[in-house]
Amino acid sequence: MKAKTKAETFDRKFDADESIIDHLDVDKARRVGTKTKRVNVDFPAWMVQSIDREARRLGVTRQSLIKLWLADRLDQSRATVNN
Repeated sequence: MKAKTKAETFDRKFDADESIIDHLDVDKARRVGTKTKRVNVDFPAWMVQSIDREARRLGVTRQSLIKLWLADRLDQSRATVNN
């Protein structure tokens, strides 16, 4: 019965927007779907220069900017398909 009590306490705290961090083992926590896979993409030099310029302006790396742009585009595409 102890496990059920823990689950009920967890659910109650979560539903009440209370902290549940004490009930979690964050050292073992992993985000779903974040396994990475390396890909190689060739861009024209002018495009790399433009990406680098925008990345510097935003204070992020080239890789971060490309991932952000791709994620935004995929979200837009997904939203279009779902409507």
